[in-house]
Amino acid sequence: MTLFSLLTPQDLMLALVVAFVAGWVKGMVGFAMPMVLVSGLSMFLPPDLAIAGLILPTLVTNGVQALREGVPAAVSAIKQFRVFLMVGLVFLLLGAQLVSAVPARTFLLMIGIPVTFFALIQVLGVQLSLGKPSARIEAGIGALAGFVGGMSGIWGPPTVAYLTALNTPKAVQMRVQGVIYGLGAVALMLAHLGSGILRAETVPFSAILILPALAGMWIGLGLQSRIDQAVFRKVTLLVLLIAGVNLLRRGLLG
Repeated sequence: MTLFSLLTPQDLMLALVVAFVAGWVKGMVGFAMPMVLVSGLSMFLPPDLAIAGLILPTLVTNGVQALREGVPAAVSAIKQFRVFLMVGLVFLLLGAQLVSAVPARTFLLMIGIPVTFFALIQVLGVQLSLGKPSARIEAGIGALAGFVGGMSGIWGPPTVAYLTALNTPKAVQMRVQGVIYGLGAVALMLAHLGSGILRAETVPFSAILILPALAGMWIGLGLQSRIDQAVFRKVTLLVLLIAGVNLLRRGLLG
């Protein structure tokens, strides 16, 4: 089966553009790549193909982000958030097995709701604050992030909300996000090899999106220190909010 038996040349070009934009956003703000990818790809591709497409570029770019400060720093982040990672892994594997059994419109709603909620509360300036880390809360957020991640490939919103609520320093938050998303991406790939979403027919599509994603991320990293981060992040959140609302519209109205 060739790549163009799954999608048209026009769809492939659009997918390459979406991957580039997703990488650019990640380079600028450190997260949101899966949200941009799945929201963008789901606008013109079936949900299962959108999920397959995001797996490899997400894996590679998160690996780059996690290891930017070296292996010891990454290992330290793993130890610090081990409860989140272990619980999230279990629920990610559970969620991934349900993708093929969920109707397309329900699937779009399950993607659209967390994307819209996260973007909306951030745009409105709503922030949660936790005095100190709690194993119970960390496990709960990890379960939510893992289950949603297994279903949709999106585990960023609850992760970012949790790290922000802990008032995690920016440099630490960027590193921790890279480690959490990187390990989550490995688990997502393994889970969807088992679920059948990532298979011989869809691997080439996912692989071809790696290069534009890396190119976008490289440009985003280069611009990060030269563009007002707060303004760009607000624009990014507005774009995600529009994408999330569109997914909700498709899920509710077809």
